[in-house]
Amino acid sequence: MVARERQLLMFYADLHLHSKYSRATSRNLDLEHLFLWARKKGIQVLGTGDFTHPAWKAELKEKLIPAEPGLFQLREEKSLERQYPTPPGRPARFLLEVEVSTIYKKGSKTRKVHHLLYAPDWEKANRLVAQLARIGNLQADGRPILGLDSRDLLEITLQSGDGCHLIPAHVWTPWFSALGSKSGFDAIEECYGDLAPHIFAIETGLSSDPLMNRKVSSLDRFALVSNSDAHSPGKVGREATVFHTEMSYPAIMKALQTREGFGGTAEFFPEEGKYHLDGCRHCGVRLCPEETEACGAGCPGCGKPITVGVMSRVEELADRNQSALLPKEPGFSSLVPLVEILSEIEGTGANSKKVQRIYEKVLGAVGSEMFVLGSAPLDAVEKACFPLLAEALRRMRQGEVLREAGYDGKPGVIRLFTEKERMSTHKKTFSLFPKDISPL
Repeated sequence: MVARERQLLMFYADLHLHSKYSRATSRNLDLEHLFLWARKKGIQVLGTGDFTHPAWKAELKEKLIPAEPGLFQLREEKSLERQYPTPPGRPARFLLEVEVSTIYKKGSKTRKVHHLLYAPDWEKANRLVAQLARIGNLQADGRPILGLDSRDLLEITLQSGDGCHLIPAHVWTPWFSALGSKSGFDAIEECYGDLAPHIFAIETGLSSDPLMNRKVSSLDRFALVSNSDAHSPGKVGREATVFHTEMSYPAIMKALQTREGFGGTAEFFPEEGKYHLDGCRHCGVRLCPEETEACGAGCPGCGKPITVGVMSRVEELADRNQSALLPKEPGFSSLVPLVEILSEIEGTGANSKKVQRIYEKVLGAVGSEMFVLGSAPLDAVEKACFPLLAEALRRMRQGEVLREAGYDGKPGVIRLFTEKERMSTHKKTFSLFPKDISPL
């Protein structure tokens, strides 16, 4: 009973997802797969994604039923739990969410900004959908593209009813964000105008972390959230936000507004993001901010403008020399997805059958992925699996990683072992679950 009460005080939420109706997403991005992967990952609250799309909206209404205030549960969750009984944990809940892309002219520039919209119930979600349907085509894409000023989208969201909120999505991404290098805005207030005070949180994206964001003092008033922006079920929870509160829509939003009950984030190492540094992927040129300045923002290979990444953009707007969290601000953890750790150890692709098989064994032996990565005792991991996984987790938790930063849409790579270690005389032991060792 005590353990159960303690568990209720903390949960992970991934509040930026998509459905199979968004462009460039997996066909398996349905509620059933989202539920199962949330269970594997240890995510308790998921955004539904795409609730403005007519077909997905109909599916949501058919398959979800009300649960805790403002949250929904899958009607057939018990059947799915029987199909995937481990790791144990609370079933996932869903929260009404959609990402909207706005493209419009402001001043002399074209603005392209992505936003996350949230609604506490279907009545208000329907009101929001009806307003947006008058502006653009909601059937073409689960993430609709609207010719609408960001400020006006926020106004429509607020007018849809109490509890409807907007959070700027992946604010530093060069394209399609409020503060990225191509946005034309240097502050959230410039993007949302007189309604900016209604924004209380920003999504930092995969290529930045809270320390980077805190170099910009104009962001001090915002809670910094992280989500997966998953385009396939297996990416659920690659970044997540932590809450220490009851599991309900009002409690989640209140925690972000007041910071009481907001527990920080679980993050990528920012170098793993696709836009951390500057560069030109066609020429294979990757540049740090100083190198970009030295070459005049032109690619040394082809001469075309380079894509200015997140680190350079943060430095451009920074008014603090040192990175530090705010007083009493919750911390964050930098994680590497478990399949990537297993892929490195096994020396084969993260999507290979071998790695996927081992991944399931680790979950069955230790617990959900978030537990494995963040808090599983290393001696228990070593006993249940193999010392190399325990050592990889130790290094990751201590930040002892090798970083190859992403740039211009090319993902970065985080490694836990050097090539020399892999090629050492212990190469034969560089494997998980050898034949003579079985997981508990």
